[in-house]
Amino acid sequence: MFVVLTDMVMSLLAWTSSYLLRFNFDIPLEYFHSMILAMPVIIFLQILLFWFYGIHSAFWRFIGMVDLKNLIISIFLLTALISLTFFFLERGLYIPRSVLLLYALTFGFFACSMRIGYRYLKERRIFVPNNGFRKPVLVLGAGTAGEKLIRQLQGSPAWYVAGLLDDDPTKFGGNIHGVKVLGSMSDLEQVAKSREIRQVIMALPSVNHEVRRKVAASCKSAGVETLTVPAIDDLVSGAVSVSDIRSLELDDLLGRNPVHLDVQGLRDYVEGKTVLVTGAGGSIGSELCRQLARFSPGLLVLWELSEFALYSIETEFRDRYPEVNICPIIGDVKSKSRVSQTIQKFKPKIILHAAAYKHVPLMEKQNVSEAIKNNVYGTLNIARAAKLYGVENFILISTDKAVNPTSVMGASKRLAEMVCEFYKLPFGDSNTRFVVTRFGNVIGSTGSVIPRFQQQIRSGGPLTITHPDIKRYFMSISEAAQLVLQASISNYRGTIFVLDMGAPIKILDVARELIRLSGKTENEIDIIYTGLRDGEKLSEELLAEGEKLIDTEHPKLKIAQSRAVKQNLIAEIESWIATLETTEELMIKKQLSTWIPEYQSKN
Repeated sequence: MFVVLTDMVMSLLAWTSSYLLRFNFDIPLEYFHSMILAMPVIIFLQILLFWFYGIHSAFWRFIGMVDLKNLIISIFLLTALISLTFFFLERGLYIPRSVLLLYALTFGFFACSMRIGYRYLKERRIFVPNNGFRKPVLVLGAGTAGEKLIRQLQGSPAWYVAGLLDDDPTKFGGNIHGVKVLGSMSDLEQVAKSREIRQVIMALPSVNHEVRRKVAASCKSAGVETLTVPAIDDLVSGAVSVSDIRSLELDDLLGRNPVHLDVQGLRDYVEGKTVLVTGAGGSIGSELCRQLARFSPGLLVLWELSEFALYSIETEFRDRYPEVNICPIIGDVKSKSRVSQTIQKFKPKIILHAAAYKHVPLMEKQNVSEAIKNNVYGTLNIARAAKLYGVENFILISTDKAVNPTSVMGASKRLAEMVCEFYKLPFGDSNTRFVVTRFGNVIGSTGSVIPRFQQQIRSGGPLTITHPDIKRYFMSISEAAQLVLQASISNYRGTIFVLDMGAPIKILDVARELIRLSGKTENEIDIIYTGLRDGEKLSEELLAEGEKLIDTEHPKLKIAQSRAVKQNLIAEIESWIATLETTEELMIKKQLSTWIPEYQSKN
């Protein structure tokens, strides 16, 4: 009612002002009567047209360009309608044409000014306590993310933006929403001291992570806390807000540039279909499930051996994704009957096979046969059932440790890859599309070095590293999961996809970054070297001997062309696995090299 009444008052005010301006504030009596007699008709037409165009339903607090455009169009249409109405009414009212034009201009000015002013007052919080109660912060980055952040911080009771820093010299001295660009990133320490800044917000979601690391180092040198904003797409779209500003994490410094997904292709691929994810409670499996939830699967079957892990992912989905239909299944991929029963019952169109034993030293001694049975025989069970029951797509989650393996874990994953290669045409004689995806270490995954480092830092150190020169490829969990899904819709059949893992990073550098992010120094947390563990390599490789990489249409996906597998591979594997219980571990390792000549065990 307030909005309707306000627009009525502004309409009448504009109508009166138009006559006053037309007659230089001295309205002749006959025109004054015409002005008064026309007012009820104008109010009726204005309310009718504004209701039709939804002008009154737009919230002034969030008024934008689209709303203002609709408002202006409505006012000019209203003016035309007024002119036609009085032409047909023929009530003897003479309205000068200049009055109609002035009415449109003044009403547009009054209505737009009122809405913009209201939004300005709400966002600037003119009537709230001054900046004395709010902490000053610097925003790094005078781009789209910085503009969005400043606008949101204008309503924050905790912070106010004292200035901007940006390395683009054309922006120096300019301002965004009244906040001035004070200089470049190199001026950070000086500006922070002069303005008593204790916190800096990094609004650089689109820059590469090398720049991000340099900025983080500068913030540490300046003695200020570094915060960051989420992804630019989420920030600009309004999916996240100031409450999502958080401290800098390792993902922000070691991660890579965003993955661009074929969203529509993935939606067409997943929407309404039954999808089965094995190892759904693990770090990779659970993230695959979260990414799949975005594309509205008809049913998501969560297969997991660990009861607690299955309970955790089921609870998360019940709370965060209640619209997704899920079915939690406790099962062991080594159980042929359980695998067949489940796939026959739910008839999934897509299977993502993430279940695996992946901890290298644990699989190297005392557990060799279990690693083979789980990673190889488990994959064989799932792949065979997928073929038998007409699954459309089967995607195996592999590892870069399968390349020229020196460990049982790596060799078992390479053999699992070969099982999938066998089942592509012509050997498998199957309409199921088999895809293998290889990638390196995932930041924060269970069993990775990073959670171990974090626990050691909390305990006061020392951090244990096997070798000062050891390197690994790193990628975030979300990036890995997204690229796996992207590979699954690629137009290649029976293919090994190698995910672009960027450049390898020294584990020593990871340890140092984690120490710095914890607010401590290497003087407080020692780093010691313990020697390479069983099956561990100094650095991982992208390709095995005889393989070569081929580009795909996606910049972060490559194809590894591997050597052909034998036609009797599956029969040989099944016969061999039947003997594992009575075979010595050393002999099992030797037998592995029968299928994988490049496998060179150090034990």
